[in-house]
Amino acid sequence: MKQRPSAVRSAILASVFGVACGAPGAFAQSPCAPRNPCAPRKMNPCAAKNPCAAKNPCAAKNPCAAKNPCAANNPCAAGDKVDVKLVTRPAGTHLAKGNHAELVALGKKLFSDTKLSTNGLSCNSCHFSNNAYLNTFAKPYPHFVQMASDRGGMKKIELDEMVQFCMVVPMSAKPLAWDSRELAALTAYTAGVQKTFKPKAGAAAANPCAAKNPCAAKNPCAAKNPCAAKNPCAAKNPCAAKNPCAPKKKPCAVHM
Repeated sequence: MKQRPSAVRSAILASVFGVACGAPGAFAQSPCAPRNPCAPRKMNPCAAKNPCAAKNPCAAKNPCAAKNPCAANNPCAAGDKVDVKLVTRPAGTHLAKGNHAELVALGKKLFSDTKLSTNGLSCNSCHFSNNAYLNTFAKPYPHFVQMASDRGGMKKIELDEMVQFCMVVPMSAKPLAWDSRELAALTAYTAGVQKTFKPKAGAAAANPCAAKNPCAAKNPCAAKNPCAAKNPCAAKNPCAAKNPCAPKKKPCAVHM
């Protein structure tokens, strides 16, 4: 039985259409349709765990970030206001009486006694060799004292009250008993120092505790952080370059 010409033509067209449409058998033989080397699902070598993404050794707790020992409460630094009742002589209270020379001698000894404080300071810590007295120290008491004004709002203060103020503020201790021999002795000794004190021209009204702070020196932890240098992993990622598997133009894309 002979096939009709129309049937033959249909068979031929189907075969050609199969090649053109990428039928498996025909597609494998097409030189322009090789298996795309970029198409296989492979692990991207650049997607591997980045060695630079590991925990930064410089991100470890900074030893210099620990609590700064120099940040401790400075006994002379401005801070909470002093309760003026602690340093104001109660009405009707008088200093202890005694032999003046003996009181002065005891006061001189107590002036350097760190046991009176809770922080290892003594009166002599600030006033060694008559240091840190302002020019107003030469004026008769009561008079204005900057520290008493700053921390207690006191416009003027008596000498024994100033001794008590130093006990409470720089020395971080409790005030002495108002009728104690120790307070009378320190007051008597300081009065003797006052008599020999000579104001200095242009003397700065500096806080005796504002002397050069050893902790104010250049912070060794402030040096350039070696980890802050340019990160070698921040360089241009070779895997971020133009993908060699993404050619701009298909070799088989002929212009129609």
